[in-house]
Amino acid sequence: MSRSSTRAVRIGAGASFADDRIAPAVELAERGELDYLAFECLAERTVARENQSRLKNPKLGYTPRLMDRMSVVLPVALRNGVKIITNMGAANPIAAVELVHDFAQKEGVGPLHSAVVLGDDITDLLRKQPGLRLMESGAPLEELLPRMVSANAYLGADVIVRGLATGAQLVVTGRVADPSLYLAAAMHHYGWSYDDLERIAAGTAAGHLLECCAQVSGGCFATPGRKEVPNLGRLGFPYVDMLSNGDFTVSKLETAGGRVDLATCKEQLIYETHDPAAYITPDCVLDITELEMQQVGADRVRITGAKARPRTQTYKVTVGYTDGFIGEGQISYAGIDAVARAELAASIVQQRLADAGHRYSEVRVDLIGINSLHSKRAYEADPYEVRMRIAARTTDRKAAEAVGFETRALHVNGPAGGAGGSDPLVKEVLAVQSVLIPRDQVDPRVTIREFRS
Repeated sequence: MSRSSTRAVRIGAGASFADDRIAPAVELAERGELDYLAFECLAERTVARENQSRLKNPKLGYTPRLMDRMSVVLPVALRNGVKIITNMGAANPIAAVELVHDFAQKEGVGPLHSAVVLGDDITDLLRKQPGLRLMESGAPLEELLPRMVSANAYLGADVIVRGLATGAQLVVTGRVADPSLYLAAAMHHYGWSYDDLERIAAGTAAGHLLECCAQVSGGCFATPGRKEVPNLGRLGFPYVDMLSNGDFTVSKLETAGGRVDLATCKEQLIYETHDPAAYITPDCVLDITELEMQQVGADRVRITGAKARPRTQTYKVTVGYTDGFIGEGQISYAGIDAVARAELAASIVQQRLADAGHRYSEVRVDLIGINSLHSKRAYEADPYEVRMRIAARTTDRKAAEAVGFETRALHVNGPAGGAGGSDPLVKEVLAVQSVLIPRDQVDPRVTIREFRS
């Protein structure tokens, strides 16, 4: 179904991370009377991971669950005239779009006109600028170059708008700023420019609210007995109705579980906002300190008063690099003296690793349920069961593998009563740091893919 052109543009949130739920997005596409549906599925380390996938196989590099989502959402969205914007292209947006088009042609879904946003991958460019300073440490980028996996600039809404201007029903990007996915829809719909600072601010604020999806409709808010959320099992995703002047309302489908109110919106609004008066994005420097929020109905919050300063002259670039390995093992103890046996087990593993000549830069022992989240023990009295987790960091993969093997050996090599040991686990560490680079060195661009049924 389509919405009247005289009504506010309606933009829905379809995902907030790569493994988010899928059914609520289908529900929005089917019954939400949306104009746009955005899927935000890209975290900092995700880009580095998918760059590794692409290096191993040039046909990969997009979000692995791309087709799990698109195979069920795309047919509904096309049928109802909903345009999709997503960063599920990750490190290989062209391959992502080609995969979607292959599906659409085979299933008779179409015609389909897609825009691919490119230009965020500036790995080769950064290799030529070893003197750039890392924002987190101040050290030169040169220190990371031998281990660098990826370097992706956070592009803004403007390049997505260029994609939508081609008439695209689907826009697939790599790394763009999360709020930009949503801001772009409003900019295209109303013809806003970056000179319309209050509107850009409003669109960015709306995007920031929607980018974490179900957090606005009660997901991370819910606490039994204190902050109740109705029908959490069928939690729905939110959408905004954005007016041409930038005022907007956050809501959800009446039939969906969850709640949208001042409390849920305020919690999400300050999430990851280090400075509420200067939240830096590629599109503006947002100021949310004078926002006015009003509950205007059941599950409807009206928001006005967003302000911003013009966008900066630099892009933030996420640099992904390999940083060694983490080896891990787990085992459980139950009954009398369970905690004492778990503590003994951890000391035994560390002794055996040292005797074998393995060396680690960091070792962590957690008694899950007692001290794994807090530095002090959570209970004065010992519980009747406990799970011991030991993890160690190293640049040597064999040393990392040994952690899990020695932990698993505790089943028969003491102390008594160990059970439920995990298989040895080794994870390659993908770390991220950041640099700033002048905008004029980055070339955001759009390419088109289409087919007619």
